[in-house]
Amino acid sequence: MVENTSDLDGENFDWDTEDELEIGNIPLSCSSLTVPGGVATIGSGEAGPSCSKTIDHFVGMGFSEKMVAKVIQEHGEENTDTILETLLTYSALEESPEEQVQHNEPDNFSSDCDYEGSFLSDFSDIDSSDNEDLANLSSDEENKIRPLLAMGYSKEEAAIALERCGRDCSLAELTDFICAAQMARAADGDYPLEVKPRLNGDYSNHKRRRLLECSKQRRLEKRILTEDDETIRLPNPMIGFGVPTDSFRRVRRDIPEAAIGPPYFYYENVALAPKGVWTTISRFLYDVEPEFVDSKYFCAAARKRGYVHNLPIENRFPLLPLPARTIHEAIPLTKKWWPSWDSRTKLNCLQTCIGSAKLTERIRKALEEYPDSEPPMSIQKYVMDECRKWNLVWVGRNKVAPLEPDEIEMLLGFPRNHTRGGGISRTDRYKSLGNSFQVDTVAYHLSTLKDLYPNGINMLSLFSGIGGAEVALHRLGIPLKNVVSVEISEVNRNIVRSWWEQTSQKGYLEHLDDVQQLNSDRLEEYMRKFGGFDLVVGGSPCNNLAGSNRHHRDGLEGKESSLFYDYFRILDLVKCIMTRNE
Repeated sequence: MVENTSDLDGENFDWDTEDELEIGNIPLSCSSLTVPGGVATIGSGEAGPSCSKTIDHFVGMGFSEKMVAKVIQEHGEENTDTILETLLTYSALEESPEEQVQHNEPDNFSSDCDYEGSFLSDFSDIDSSDNEDLANLSSDEENKIRPLLAMGYSKEEAAIALERCGRDCSLAELTDFICAAQMARAADGDYPLEVKPRLNGDYSNHKRRRLLECSKQRRLEKRILTEDDETIRLPNPMIGFGVPTDSFRRVRRDIPEAAIGPPYFYYENVALAPKGVWTTISRFLYDVEPEFVDSKYFCAAARKRGYVHNLPIENRFPLLPLPARTIHEAIPLTKKWWPSWDSRTKLNCLQTCIGSAKLTERIRKALEEYPDSEPPMSIQKYVMDECRKWNLVWVGRNKVAPLEPDEIEMLLGFPRNHTRGGGISRTDRYKSLGNSFQVDTVAYHLSTLKDLYPNGINMLSLFSGIGGAEVALHRLGIPLKNVVSVEISEVNRNIVRSWWEQTSQKGYLEHLDDVQQLNSDRLEEYMRKFGGFDLVVGGSPCNNLAGSNRHHRDGLEGKESSLFYDYFRILDLVKCIMTRNE
């Protein structure tokens, strides 16, 4: 949860946010590294196709773009270890070592951090206690450190990495952190603060040897990693069974007999869940194949989600008018101040939290050091990492700012002022919006119901949030006859009730605050009253599924995300009651 934006600090990050930053796959372990005398950025995090990100990643290591492109063409972009080893081999065969320039710019934006404490400096769950006694480690911590020691890292390095990355991070995150810190020390340790050295070929070779060691360590780490550390392999591009820009795509889908509707069901959650989660979800929901879709194909912001449903997929249609697909189309006033070196066209996933005033001030001061020229690459990379991480947009010369709630409403497809007023705080608006559906995406999937229910629909809405499914159906022109909405947040219930009244809905809305109170007796009462439910829609909490929640990423066994089983329980009861009453 965030505080008022006028006094936000980066340390107020809400780890209950819905999911991690998405377009650029920004690493949570080491997006930027501040070192004495400058900024070294590990990983570019560029938006756009994954191949571009891979190229930028290796170019950031000092290899030429031409060489990287050639190696990727030879080996593909999947196996980064093979790419790195080939690049090192080609570099060694060159007649003279490639010279690289390392800019050590004055640190105007991170004076309160040393290089060991700078990773994710704006996240609150990173403890700065560097002097923790290693003898006090728990058995779980020792189990994390033991493989690192076997790889040749020191116990001090392992302990610092574990502290910075969190106790529940993967071995890959720990090794990435240590390698990044070692390279940063090698790059900066031999030079005074104000010196901007031109590195010679010997250092280039040293750096490449360091990278080769990291590559070998990563291969060892892959053999040590357990299944639980991995995540599901998702399709690329993530367009599910089709998107409006790919409307001629033909997909054959066989729905298991037990899943054939009505009632139709529609379940949503974060795509980047721990390995096995979507297999379990699919198994419980009658073995229906998940549809993974990124909302960047519907609007100017990414939102990678998985959907399990038994809806028809033929003859879908989008909401009109089509929403803006780029940042400048969606927020045109930013174009005037957008620097040429900021290549973003899409925003990352919209979160429940925003960047702090402290962070945006640090960025402004860093850029003002170069009033008559573009800032050096080190500063550009630092600023771009923060802009992608926090969805910052340009609002003035050298000035970035977080999105306003009204802008997020627009990007998510909600009507203007949907979450405004009625005693709702600014903080609650960000939290409610960050945990909502992207309306245009959901409406595209639900559009096939319009011909099936021309006279209106009875809907059971579980974990309703701020009414994304209700808004989608309304915008599709499908009348809402009867809606039972189950939502624990009073703030969200008030938002939905207010929207219902302002849009002059003719149907009946009933609110409940707890899915666990919805038993068979209560369901039968509603279904006798309404004649059954045509659609059961919902997205259970993702708190224990999202990659950003490293400390409680317990999958479907987590305290909040285990509520998925209530979605299945209620859906199965509805199906059984309807079958019995036929």
